[in-house]
Amino acid sequence: MSGLYMLLGTLVALGVLVTIHEYGHFWVARRCGVKVLRFSVGFGTPLVRWYDRHGTEFVIAMIPLGGYVKMLDEREAAVPEAEQEQSFNRKTVGQRIAIVAAGPAANFALAFVLFWCLALLGSQQVKPVIGELVEGSMAEQAGLRSGLEIVAVDGHAVAGWGDVNLQLIQRVGDSGSLHIEAQSLGNSLASPYTIPLNRWLHGADAPNPIDELGIQPWRPQASAVVAQLDPEGPAQAAGLQLDDKIIALDGQAVNDWQAVVNYVQARPAEPVQVTLERAGQVIELPVLLSAQGTAGQQRGYLGMGVSGGEWPIEMLREVRHGPIQAIWAGAERTWTMSALTLASIKKMLFGELSVKNLSGPITIAKVAGASAESGLRSFLNFMAYLSISLGVLNLLPIPVLDGGHLLFYLVELVRGRPLSERVQGYGMQIGIALVLCVMLFAVFNDLARL
Repeated sequence: MSGLYMLLGTLVALGVLVTIHEYGHFWVARRCGVKVLRFSVGFGTPLVRWYDRHGTEFVIAMIPLGGYVKMLDEREAAVPEAEQEQSFNRKTVGQRIAIVAAGPAANFALAFVLFWCLALLGSQQVKPVIGELVEGSMAEQAGLRSGLEIVAVDGHAVAGWGDVNLQLIQRVGDSGSLHIEAQSLGNSLASPYTIPLNRWLHGADAPNPIDELGIQPWRPQASAVVAQLDPEGPAQAAGLQLDDKIIALDGQAVNDWQAVVNYVQARPAEPVQVTLERAGQVIELPVLLSAQGTAGQQRGYLGMGVSGGEWPIEMLREVRHGPIQAIWAGAERTWTMSALTLASIKKMLFGELSVKNLSGPITIAKVAGASAESGLRSFLNFMAYLSISLGVLNLLPIPVLDGGHLLFYLVELVRGRPLSERVQGYGMQIGIALVLCVMLFAVFNDLARL
């Protein structure tokens, strides 16, 4: 991945999301009659600044990891008598709640608009057709078989593997029954299949629900000819080269790339004798596979890739919506992803989902770069997901975040008077400490992934 894509993708994504979030606060504050002193995108030394006719200072600062809207407030500095009615602290509780909630609301609104645009643009998806089933797996025991197309998961219709994974990831850590509907290609009558769950993938570091069910998606047959090499992978270290064709592993003939994948993944950190064909000559190379994943969930890793085979038209599906249909599709996806983000936080708190899934700025930058490099649709999708994450996280009832301020104002609404400055001060200190700890842990996870 190009470093330029990573840099530009991160700056554009964070710049847009922070600006939209802060503009939500700004717009509602102005409508409530509050004087806004400064609208800053970023922290630290200002790079660019200007003023509008209301005297508000607009700033683009050096550190693009957030922003803020500074409002006139008698709790922070003396305010001239003529401007006191424009102070934030003089507004009703309802107005203050509206101003604080407007930031996260703007993030959800942006996500909805982006998902609406994506629904209008449409996409080509691979039909979720089962290729192979792992012997003795949960899917096989439920009666699923090769060649069936999954059409619904837990009552939700699915158009592609992305939809299937989205529905399955919501069941991580759960107990109960997973309901799948599947049908033969060309058949309009689906049959139900039930898979019992018992704390499924509880505490998994990097859950892969489709794989854990024992389902291997159908893929066109691809020849085992090396097209990509991980510069730090076992294949490169052992001497494999581009255009080499793997013909056997440990003396067992392999006909396609999937056979290589299955053989390698079953042997983490084991030596494998690779027989390959290079420029008409047969060569034997010993390769020590590496291991990926956590203890008990490790898979062998070779560190090479091939060019994919051509997908037959009957295995692809065009998904596109009109302007009105796209409104429902955008709203549904925004709601689903918001609920999933909130549920994931809850599962981390209760140990149902590993906190190692928490990502920080390094992972965000990598994903931003990869999605930008993949194209407009991928980047818009990433921005929508990140906007939802920003909205949900800001609504958590932690002092220093918007949700913490909302908590204080809701208490004031119930009590009829605000909490004391001392109590709020203690809350802010606890909130700052908590947020810093979470940020440090997220960065630690990022570095561990590297």
